[in-house]
Amino acid sequence: MSISNRKADVKMAPLNRMSSRFDETRRLVYLAVFTALVVVLQIISNISGAVLFVPITLTLVPVVMSCALCGKWSGAWLGFVFAITVLFSGAAGFFFVAMPFATSVVVIVKGVAAGVAAGLVYSILENKNRYVAIIASGAAAPIVNTGIFLLASFTIFRDFLLGYAEGEALFAFVLTTFVGVNFPIEIGVNMILAPVILRMINLKKK
Repeated sequence: MSISNRKADVKMAPLNRMSSRFDETRRLVYLAVFTALVVVLQIISNISGAVLFVPITLTLVPVVMSCALCGKWSGAWLGFVFAITVLFSGAAGFFFVAMPFATSVVVIVKGVAAGVAAGLVYSILENKNRYVAIIASGAAAPIVNTGIFLLASFTIFRDFLLGYAEGEALFAFVLTTFVGVNFPIEIGVNMILAPVILRMINLKKK
């Protein structure tokens, strides 16, 4: 390396450090905004579920955008925030009253796992097709979230739920009572909003 190149590298080093600090600060700001959005949107979902009897779930939007703009592991943090909001808002009250510790563990595990799944899927597919990455990561989160809930329903919550099933098959009871409406809504909302999410991500990444 020539002396002139070394001098140029020395001059550029402070600028590179400043750029790195700016990027890190920007990611932290984005993450703070997405954290607040997750809390607000989950509360809105709880209200809509109580008023309309159908929860309007938009929480996936900030999760997918955070995975794109803040890194894949930010999904784990937002999944945790989502889980804590669910617990404190009373959305899991049906299970929490009967089994508070088990309910807390299940809600947190499935929330974090769903966020991690969204982040990993997006990071794998982003360079191939960003639009597909948004759709797939948005689908991965509710699939993992619902899958863990079903697993817990047939193991941890089995005896508790059988008391409410009144002779109905447990799988059918859980599917129609807890999963049937919310799951397709989550998938549908993500597919409808995918073009909007893509445009916002592209604008932020320019």
